[in-house]
Amino acid sequence: MHVEQKLYHAAINLVRSRYPSGWGGAAAMYTENGQILTSVSPDVINASTELCIETGAILEAHKLNKKITHSLCVVRDDENSKFKVLTPCGVCQERLYYWGSDVKAGITSEDKNLTFKTLEEIQPYHWTKAYDEEKLYAE
Repeated sequence: MHVEQKLYHAAINLVRSRYPSGWGGAAAMYTENGQILTSVSPDVINASTELCIETGAILEAHKLNKKITHSLCVVRDDENSKFKVLTPCGVCQERLYYWGSDVKAGITSEDKNLTFKTLEEIQPYHWTKAYDEEKLYAE
C-alpha cells in the first residue's frame, strides 16, 4: 500500500472511532522514518480558540524531532457522508513549510481522486522564494 493510501486509511479510521456519528475530521501525517501521526481538532467552548485538524500531528512531529513528508486532512459531514480531502489552509501550509517545499499534502481535487501535491505546487509564489533555500532550511 502506498503512503498516500496508508494516510487515508489512518485518517478515516480515526474519524470513525473518534466521531461515530455526525461530523468528523482527522489528519494523518507521514514522517521521514515511516511513522504515521494522527490528530483531530480540539473541541472548544470559545470558537476563537479553535485549532486546525492538522495541528496536533504537526506538534507531535516537532516533539519527536521528525520531518513530515506527507500530510492529509479528511472530513465528513455525517456518518453517512463520503469523506472529503481538504487542502491545508494557509496557516497549515506555513506550518508544514518548516520541513521544506517538497512536503506533499493531500488536496481537494475536482475528480475526487486521492491527489497529493508538494507545497511548492500548491503555493508556487511562496514568500520563502525571496530567501536562499540553503540558509532558510539550515538546521
